[in-house]
Amino acid sequence: MNPPRSTTRRQFVQSAAALGVSGLPLMPVGARAALSPAEYTRHDATGLAALVRKGEVSAQELAQCAHAAMSTVNPRINAVIGLIAVDAGALQQAASGPFQGVPFLLKDVAIGAQGVPREMGSRLLQGVFRSQHDSYLMTRFRKAGLVSLGRTNTPEFAFNVSTEPAAFGPTRNPWDLRLSAGGSSGGSAAAVAAGIVPMAHATDGGGSIRIPAAHNGLFGLKPTRGRVSPGPEVADPLFGMGVDFALSRSVRDSAALLDAVEGPAPGDPYTIARPQRPYAIEVHTAPRRLKVAFHVDAGQLGSTDPQVVSAVRKTANLLQSLGHHVEEAQPKYDEELFHAANLRLWTAFLASGVAALSPVVGRVPSPENLESSSWSSYLAGKRMTALELAEAQAWMNAICRQVAPFFSQYDVLLTPVMAAPPLPLGTLNANEAGLSAEAHYRRVFQHAPFTALYNMTGQPAMSLPLASSHEGLPIGMQIVGQYGDEATLFQLAGQLERALPWAQRRPPVHASHVMG
Repeated sequence: MNPPRSTTRRQFVQSAAALGVSGLPLMPVGARAALSPAEYTRHDATGLAALVRKGEVSAQELAQCAHAAMSTVNPRINAVIGLIAVDAGALQQAASGPFQGVPFLLKDVAIGAQGVPREMGSRLLQGVFRSQHDSYLMTRFRKAGLVSLGRTNTPEFAFNVSTEPAAFGPTRNPWDLRLSAGGSSGGSAAAVAAGIVPMAHATDGGGSIRIPAAHNGLFGLKPTRGRVSPGPEVADPLFGMGVDFALSRSVRDSAALLDAVEGPAPGDPYTIARPQRPYAIEVHTAPRRLKVAFHVDAGQLGSTDPQVVSAVRKTANLLQSLGHHVEEAQPKYDEELFHAANLRLWTAFLASGVAALSPVVGRVPSPENLESSSWSSYLAGKRMTALELAEAQAWMNAICRQVAPFFSQYDVLLTPVMAAPPLPLGTLNANEAGLSAEAHYRRVFQHAPFTALYNMTGQPAMSLPLASSHEGLPIGMQIVGQYGDEATLFQLAGQLERALPWAQRRPPVHASHVMG
């Protein structure tokens, strides 16, 4: 069993150099890059790509900037848990597409990149599992011109809303190192917020893009089910509730990236309507007058912090001032049935994944290589019958049918992302002794009661950094759209970004601060 990793700046630089990154020498500490830290971090991905396109900076120089930021910032936040070797040929290949040469990071779960370790935050896979080929999404990331430089931390099998795996240690929030960066895409979010890269890969099965976006002051879109192909290894991740995409600082970056990666691939189980025009155009298009609902009801499992309630109401007032019709309303559905279905589907999916991977890596699942909550979820999933799983899928269908009519009455729904501002690390310890699958599930969704419903319904939903707590911590606002209608979400996101710009807000731990 490998111990959790704790990396100093010197060790990080040494371990990076040990990878033998051909054609991409790491910058010595103190050396000046083609761009200063302030210049590098000032640009979003679209802006950096424009510099490459105009010949003002090369892809290699951008990678050097990212490595320099990583070696300085990462030992404090533990966002990146491994580097990916990039040679000169790969950099040359990246010199095309909308993001030609832009540094990028991959969440260490779900996506496959040929030859790259994929450890999924678990000691079960640590040091022994690598992807055998590129997934369809990875192929599209490469075609878009992104240069993937490393892997980001994730909770074990992405089954937590705080990134604190026993295998790699906690990812710390760059806004306050005592706090969680969220999850399960917490490593990606912290890396983007701290200025290492302008955007990074992320996944969302219950809020795992939107929650870390809210914790770290970022923009995070969960696309519609079927918008981004999960193939070829997986057809229906988390029984249709899981999606891959990214976290970014700007709305336009997410829009242009979705333009680059959306669309079906051979064998996909879903084919949904393609966008009528590029999402990059929608960001700059004013939305029509929308009928907006909002609510702050955290449901059966928890309650909403007064600061968060106030932030939602202020956002509702802002939307009304922008010309939209706003009223308080929420979907009606059987909440107990929803949680019963969600718990079964999560545990069944985790158990099936562990059962499939353990013979591949030659390790038997046990409490020695699985965290307490994963072990109990694995056992619960193994005990589940086929009839019980089919019943959960029928319940999922019932919930979707109950929620859908609401979105024929309203264009979008506004809620908080989280019930409270970012939590202290350790609050959601998935490795607590004796933690049952149900107890872990209920604790997770007590703190994140607003997001998972829209994984079950498959609708697009986004987190926008529109508010802050009394302590200056980010508070994210969730806006949910109609099925397949990312266009309206991007129009509204662009409008809100112009009304309440967030690009210049920087956390205390940031590459431009510590390197400048």
